[in-house]
Amino acid sequence: MAPDCSTRPPAGFHFHLVSDATGETILSVARAAVSQFEDVEANEHIWALVRSARQMDRVLSAIEASPGVVIYTLVDPARRDQLAMGCRRLGVPCVPVLDPVLGVLSGYLGRPVRGQPGGQHALDAEYFARVDAIQFVLRHDDGQSPHDLDEADVIVVGVSRTSKTPTCFYLANRGLKAANVPIVPGVPPPDELLAASRPLVVALYQSAARLVQVRRNRMTMLRQDGESDYVAPDAVRRELADARRLYEERAWPVIDVTRRSIEESAAAILQLYRERFGVLP
Repeated sequence: MAPDCSTRPPAGFHFHLVSDATGETILSVARAAVSQFEDVEANEHIWALVRSARQMDRVLSAIEASPGVVIYTLVDPARRDQLAMGCRRLGVPCVPVLDPVLGVLSGYLGRPVRGQPGGQHALDAEYFARVDAIQFVLRHDDGQSPHDLDEADVIVVGVSRTSKTPTCFYLANRGLKAANVPIVPGVPPPDELLAASRPLVVALYQSAARLVQVRRNRMTMLRQDGESDYVAPDAVRRELADARRLYEERAWPVIDVTRRSIEESAAAILQLYRERFGVLP
């Protein structure tokens, strides 16, 4: 039966996210869910590393002060019961977001759930690979350290303000060593970029109108006034046209990020990487 929407809750609401680990998983789930509703803003309360009764008491006090929706990822039965009973007493909804998936996996695999908080963050080889990848991004942000660009897994290129840096950090969290190199009007690309043969080079593109808007917002944030070719629509269109010619000459795949989130852009790059190399490193 469809929910009764005759009395709608306010567009802004308190969203309590309770985890016995870092809270990254539950935060991703929460934001993905909220994004499916128009004109709704969640006031997020993130409670991470909640592993004792005293910590849970503080969480429940905060929920009582700001009632809303509660979701959680907790493996300790005592803490789960404490939260569930507390929410029942307060009359607020409380949802264990991973339980349905864990139940299906446990039944399918014929194995019990391990019940280890933060198990996905174990200090294994994959974890250290992500750390190395993040350090690589830091060393190779915005065209830095071009001497070893060929050691990258992915090189992201694009004109200024096309989200190259956050895209590279997202890729690093997936274990890819990503460098980004800006394409600057009137400045030839570095020789190291043109000579790189090992990495996948991907170009990010954005519509002129959107790029002008993003750059103007950036200048306002930095309290920089005045017109320049950096934000002049005609100059930006020429800059983008010159960049596209370079991408076509080098046969670099182009991803239009105008209407894509960082996650969507990174997912497109990961797909290109899989198509080129078969698997992720």
